[in-house]
Amino acid sequence: MRISAKADYAVRAAIELATTPDGKPVKAERIATAQDIPLNFLENILGELRHAGIVRSQRGADGGFRLAKPAARITIADVMRAVEGPLATVRGGPPEESNYPGAAADLPRVWIAVRKSLREVVEQVTVADVATGQLPAAIAKMSEDPEAWVTR
Repeated sequence: MRISAKADYAVRAAIELATTPDGKPVKAERIATAQDIPLNFLENILGELRHAGIVRSQRGADGGFRLAKPAARITIADVMRAVEGPLATVRGGPPEESNYPGAAADLPRVWIAVRKSLREVVEQVTVADVATGQLPAAIAKMSEDPEAWVTR
């Protein structure tokens, strides 16, 4: 699983917006500075998040961006899908549409299991969970496993 810079930046921007008191609009420049995200890239991402209904924009001197709904109702998966599309694809298509001959015939089942495993994490964690440092217990437990920290 590769998490693109675009998905990472989008999630970080949403989390930054979740920490804004009273949901006041935040300028893109402030988000970019706070999260060390290139402004031009962030502006495009915020446009995609707006189009997906994750953020709202407001013009004017007091304008900026804010979450379109409570952070507790926006999952990490929602944000990732807004900027990248489906969470897990095989050569650009859904894993269930993969078809392999012979000995590899069961490989689509592995890709489907990978997708399910990914969903079990990113569909369970909300932007609010990360912004408040209150990850769901199952996710916190998974991340505390020393094996989870080993790159292979």
